[in-house]
Amino acid sequence: MCTNLKKIVILFLFIISVASCKKQTVNSSNPVASVPVNLIVYPDNPLNFRLQSIGGWAYFDGGINGIVIYRKSQEEFIALERTSSYLPNNINARVKVMSDNFTLQDTISNSRWRLFDGEVIQGPAQWPLRIYATNFNTANGTLMVSN
Repeated sequence: MCTNLKKIVILFLFIISVASCKKQTVNSSNPVASVPVNLIVYPDNPLNFRLQSIGGWAYFDGGINGIVIYRKSQEEFIALERTSSYLPNNINARVKVMSDNFTLQDTISNSRWRLFDGEVIQGPAQWPLRIYATNFNTANGTLMVSN
């Protein structure tokens, strides 16, 4: 009876240790640090003319290295952190929109990501860009960007 109890305790401890390892993996799902973001953008403002049409994009201050906002549809936007997921601790590894208006490129590693969803299309980066939540209020024309 005592050996069965020892086996149960060992099994229980093993399960807890495995579960705690999984939590660490989930928490490290993006190497770019999470920083508070609370940005209000008015896409219809003439200063934001690039966001007035579908497929348009613009840079904004915020996040770590800035934010790029892309208009996916009349009411849907995506906001991406401009910090490279390959070199998140290098302030000079900022992503920029390429001339094709479809991809972003890290200025140091030459990694590339898709502008419309932040997914990697060319390494050495393996992680997507950090995405911030967006909420477009059609009634007053405001776009809220937050995390």
